[in-house]
Amino acid sequence: MCSDCADFTSIKTMRAGIALGSNLGDRNAILTEAIGHLRDFHEEGEFLVSGLHETWPMNCPPGSPLFLNAVVELETSLEPLIFFRHLQSLEMASGRPEYRGINEPRTLDLDLLYCDGITLCLPELELPHPRITERSFVLVPLAEIRPDLQLPGWSYTCQDYLLHIGTK
Repeated sequence: MCSDCADFTSIKTMRAGIALGSNLGDRNAILTEAIGHLRDFHEEGEFLVSGLHETWPMNCPPGSPLFLNAVVELETSLEPLIFFRHLQSLEMASGRPEYRGINEPRTLDLDLLYCDGITLCLPELELPHPRITERSFVLVPLAEIRPDLQLPGWSYTCQDYLLHIGTK
């Protein structure tokens, strides 16, 4: 069940998962720099970073370049919507236009996947991200760092979902 009026006043810190993707420019350098910026939001505990994974574009315009993808998990005390806006600012700073076509190539794409067990349904942000379990380019790096993760609304772990879509 999603909530659009969650109370975050009792949150000290929470684990947040972020998917990173790039298919324009020096993808490796762009993701490495973005991971460095994400470290700035990390407050305590373990900062988890998957390896970089090259993937085919999914639902992108014909001729779109290959993506480089990763997932980071960090701990932050920022409320989810505020953290989401910071991620959008990082995208813009990397050269991503504010207005663009759906799934067009981009220098940097940052998706907030989850914030602990919070469920949230807002026009600009839904948590957990509603398409995690459909996207191998998210599940592969996520399972690398959190194979046993099971988010609200999920029937299985991250690793189980990855095994399931791998057999399709």
